[in-house]
Amino acid sequence: MPRTAPSSRTASAAALLLALGLAATACSTGQQSASGDGGVAKVDGKISITYLQKQGDQEYFVGEAAGAKAKAAELGVDLKVVNLGSDANKTVSEVQSALAQKSNGLIVVVPDPAVGPQVVQAARDAKVALLTSDDQICTDGPDPSACAAEHLVPRIGFSGAQMGGEVGKRAAEEFTKAGWSAADTRVISAWKQDVTVCGDRVKAARQAFDAAVPGVKAVDVATDNTPTGAQDKVAATVTANPGVKHWVVWGCNDENVQGGVTALANAGFKAEDVIGVGLGAYLACKDWKSGQPTGMKAALFINGKDVGALAVQTMYDKLKNGKDFPAEAFAPTRMVDAASWQDAGVTCG
Repeated sequence: MPRTAPSSRTASAAALLLALGLAATACSTGQQSASGDGGVAKVDGKISITYLQKQGDQEYFVGEAAGAKAKAAELGVDLKVVNLGSDANKTVSEVQSALAQKSNGLIVVVPDPAVGPQVVQAARDAKVALLTSDDQICTDGPDPSACAAEHLVPRIGFSGAQMGGEVGKRAAEEFTKAGWSAADTRVISAWKQDVTVCGDRVKAARQAFDAAVPGVKAVDVATDNTPTGAQDKVAATVTANPGVKHWVVWGCNDENVQGGVTALANAGFKAEDVIGVGLGAYLACKDWKSGQPTGMKAALFINGKDVGALAVQTMYDKLKNGKDFPAEAFAPTRMVDAASWQDAGVTCG
């Protein structure tokens, strides 16, 4: 994932600390946090943290792990990173393994939010601090979107509403610049529909787009959040919508948008007839790096390293100093395109 110059790292760190402070202030209720960390004791000696990630080989999460490891080394923390893949059952077994190995704190990105209550109960029983990154889980139900705010486990990540709003705003700008008509344009909104943060992102994108460009019909496409999954579903959507001349594509992540842009190219649509706005920039940059015309017009750069580092710092502050978890803390983002991605520090693998 992207690297930054020392001055950029300093600014990023300041932004992260500000975000953490604001989240802690805005979200504090004076009640015990949802993770039940009221029973967690401060650690006097060496701190051990286990970071359990879904899709650990995906570039964003690789960057997140790198950021977590760098912060752990800085703080003198023993950190173990576990790749859960897409296996919900592995989540539960690896949590149990981490607890058996006497981890003081767990940071989890779940493959499936339905395992949330099991993870929470295991951490509570062991009196171990629990924090999520990226995706939310609920203490008392499988669906975070139906969860009362006080039952959501504290989370480090990005603001779905803010990110989606930036994507929708940029898509509207590109639409206006292209001079397209709403009558022969469709929006494809692609995401894994049981992931709460994905729903937040695409909803906000739609609201921002409609506020600037009313009247463009949208097609919601359920995917598995992978490029191939999105490509297959978007290809079917294009076939089912003959007569559409122009397409706008956004989604939960770069994978959805890249898959959509690829499907449209395979269906014969030229780059000038497609507006893709990614979310992540780690795949979008590959299109720009090639120098070939692409429907991927922009992407919101989200740096997994920042989230991993902030998650470890937040857990350390809890375990070492007894500082309460914020309900949420957010890392910064930046919109990039073919002309600006390198200057922004996006590292393209």
